Amino acid sequence: MTKVDLSLQIGSLKLRNPIMLASGTVGYGNEIAEFIDLNKIGGIVTKSISLKPRKGNPPQRIVETPAGMLNAIGLANVGVEQFLKEKIPFLSKYDVPIICNIAASSVDEYVECTRILTSEETIKAFEINVSCPNVKEGGLQFGNSCAMVSEITAKVKAVTDKPIIIKLSPNVSNISEFAKAVKDEGGDAVSAINTLVGAAFDIFTRRPKLKNVTGGLSGPAIKPVALAKVLEIKQKVDIPIIGIGGIMNWKDVVEFMIAGASAVQIGTLNFIDPYASQRIVGELEKYCLQIGIDKISELTGSYIL
Repeated sequence: MTKVDLSLQIGSLKLRNPIMLASGTVGYGNEIAEFIDLNKIGGIVTKSISLKPRKGNPPQRIVETPAGMLNAIGLANVGVEQFLKEKIPFLSKYDVPIICNIAASSVDEYVECTRILTSEETIKAFEINVSCPNVKEGGLQFGNSCAMVSEITAKVKAVTDKPIIIKLSPNVSNISEFAKAVKDEGGDAVSAINTLVGAAFDIFTRRPKLKNVTGGLSGPAIKPVALAKVLEIKQKVDIPIIGIGGIMNWKDVVEFMIAGASAVQIGTLNFIDPYASQRIVGELEKYCLQIGIDKISELTGSYIL
């Protein structure tokens, strides 16, 4: 029997431990299941789902960088219908909370996706990705407008009784203002952060390494930025935070929790070491025993200034 209570709760979402697998890094769970026992982790955030299937961007769409990776996948996914038919049956076999990440090109699409999926019992919460191109607004990002984040939060909350987590963009001046907008509209939590905008060039051809030119930077390079954003939200808004960005080991998890995260998501690390997430759970328990903490949630926001 475990000596440390690793569990936590975000709204009505109950997690056995704070380790979640980040959207887009484990597909729909079936590949990572070959390496870890999905029943031992806190939760799985699915690859983004949109109303209709998306092919995504043309290759090259992933590039390694000195301290991370750039991706411009373009939210390629099977669409809601195929997700329910082909992916949910596998996920439903496991006793692990499934958080469905939703991407969209319009507010109505966010709402419709949430409405369709909310009746699926296997899905325990929704993570709304507001860093997608806003086609109707000329290519802007929803996540760069507080007004849009407020509207999306309010409208998706209106069609589901399951927890709504808004995944915030770091490419803004004051991320706490966006977290406040989520809280004011009844959102249950925020994920912080999504990837940073980045680019890379081939010095001999002078062409971008990504076909899309720019992409999302993830990995160890963004960890200090992510920690600062989590801290900013924690200091200014009373809302649960799921920390994301460059987590490579259990010590990184502890840092995010001290800064203010209730739980974390592991992303890029899944590509490097697919066994890591389950191992980190055990290492967190050892750390808590070492410093005399009975409940891991005591770490959240425990920084000393």
